[in-house]
Amino acid sequence: MKRVVFLGNSITWQANYVNDVIAYLTVTYPDRRFDFINVGLPSETVSGLSEPGHAGGAFPRPDLHERLQRVLTQTKPDLVFACYGMNDGIYMPFDTGRFRKYRDGINWLHAEVVKSGAQIVHITPPIFDELKGGDPGYADVLDKYAKWVLAQRWAQHWEVIDVHFPMKKYLAAHRKVDAKFNLDGFALAGDGIHPGETGHWIMAREILVYLCGDGVSAFASAEKSLAANKNGAAILKAVTERQNMLRDAWLTSTGHKRPGLPVGMALDSAMRKSVVMGARVDSLVKAGRK
Repeated sequence: MKRVVFLGNSITWQANYVNDVIAYLTVTYPDRRFDFINVGLPSETVSGLSEPGHAGGAFPRPDLHERLQRVLTQTKPDLVFACYGMNDGIYMPFDTGRFRKYRDGINWLHAEVVKSGAQIVHITPPIFDELKGGDPGYADVLDKYAKWVLAQRWAQHWEVIDVHFPMKKYLAAHRKVDAKFNLDGFALAGDGIHPGETGHWIMAREILVYLCGDGVSAFASAEKSLAANKNGAAILKAVTERQNMLRDAWLTSTGHKRPGLPVGMALDSAMRKSVVMGARVDSLVKAGRK
């Protein structure tokens, strides 16, 4: 059984795109077994940076450097998907020093995962929408960060999935069409940062195209991607419940410095519960085949 770990910040912790990917693979390849672990952590950076007064001064941004080794040691992944960048420019205009910290962090992350014996696939940061989130200039910062990650495909022969520019293209096209009817402007993320269902599906779709081929690009939503199984909606719900329970357990087990998150159940208890929940998913998949 291959073990796949998702690393990232609050967008990964939200888990919609992660769970969309898992549900599609579960429905499409019911006889293949994967162990998916989401350890995305809200507010986290790979750069180690934190803006003054973050979270109203309650706590600095957590730094992946503090927990990565524990995550790799405990989860023992075969494959890691890593999505960082949204928080790493700390919502300020472009600065070469902050950009260097981001590059150094991503290079360090790549080396540490490879050293552990796992493969790593980097995911470009999602877009920042200044219309909804303010922070003038930050959309350009993430454009630059995304372009640098993409360039590592050739510079260092990394595996990279681009979600940034597909999201940017989708937003621009729909905002242009929507302008006549919606004075507030179409948005993928109401706060400029955290995508809704459509934004998460664009992320999931690009990951699935990478894994499964271009056929996935025809699906307009997670629900449509699961329509080959009549229980598709129920499968996505069951996968989400199972994965989010496991996420909380793994985050608690591996440890972190981010206050305010749910305390997960003990990992051994979560694993036992996961078996029961997984059997429920399997039964839904089997019963829903057309």
